[in-house]
Amino acid sequence: MTLMSSSDTIKKEIYIECRPETLFSFFTDPEKLVRWMGRHVLLDPSIGGKYRIDVNGSDIAMGEYKELIPNEKIVMTWGWEKSKVVPPGASTVEFKLTPKDNGTLLELTHYDLPATEVASHVQGWTHYLPRIQAIAQGQDPGIDPWSEQAMH
Repeated sequence: MTLMSSSDTIKKEIYIECRPETLFSFFTDPEKLVRWMGRHVLLDPSIGGKYRIDVNGSDIAMGEYKELIPNEKIVMTWGWEKSKVVPPGASTVEFKLTPKDNGTLLELTHYDLPATEVASHVQGWTHYLPRIQAIAQGQDPGIDPWSEQAMH
């Protein structure tokens, strides 16, 4: 897993041994998304559709889908329900799925974050990407340990 960050952008990539169409469903099917992130998930995976990911009962990520290219790309706004620093819609997350070898290269880019928030979001994506990798490859990473504790 590689990691680069500038003042307001996080870039990460991870190789996942599954087909892009398998991986894509983990961003658009609430029953699959909740297996790698959050406790309760509501999704409307359409352009302008909203999502709500309740991570642990107090930290709730919210935003809307901006771009959906089946099995290739998901772009969504990102923020936190009660945050004044990164309110819902304040930043943008892009997931690109590129076929590679017998699997998929997942590239995450998180734009427009305040510099003070980059470290916590790097920590978050570093926690969640291996979880989606395990699940998409047919493994069970278990209950998200973060779903039991408040982060902010």
